[in-house]
Amino acid sequence: MEEENIPEQINLTVSLRGTREVRANYQIFRLTGLLDAFSEPAFRKVIGKYIDDGPPNLILVLAQIDFIDSSGLGALVQLVKQAKTAGGSLQIVTNPRVTQTVKLVRLEKFLSLQPTMEIALENLKKK
Repeated sequence: MEEENIPEQINLTVSLRGTREVRANYQIFRLTGLLDAFSEPAFRKVIGKYIDDGPPNLILVLAQIDFIDSSGLGALVQLVKQAKTAGGSLQIVTNPRVTQTVKLVRLEKFLSLQPTMEIALENLKKK
C-alpha cells in the first residue's frame, strides 16, 4: 500500500484552484473552476514547472472543471507535448462538459482522456 500524501494546495488564479499530490512515479493534479483565457497563462506556467521538476507522468483530474475554452485546450496540448519531451505522459480524467469540448476539436486521443482515476492509474502501470 502506498503511503498517503497530503495534497499540496496550488494557487493558480481566482477562478482556477487545485491540489497536487506527488507519488513514486507520477503527480496528480485535481483542479476546480474555469480553464479559460484568464487562467491559462498561470495554469500552463505552474503545471509546466511541475513537469520539469518531475516526475514527468501527470494525471490532471478535471472532473470539477466548470468551463474550458480554446485557450485551455491549447494549454493542455502544450503540456502533453512537454510531458512527452520530458519522457513522461499526461492523462486527463474528465467530466462530460470537458469531454464534449475536447471532442469538438477531435483531441480526445491526443489528450488521453480517461473516464476515471482508476483507469488512468492502470495506464501508468502499463508503462
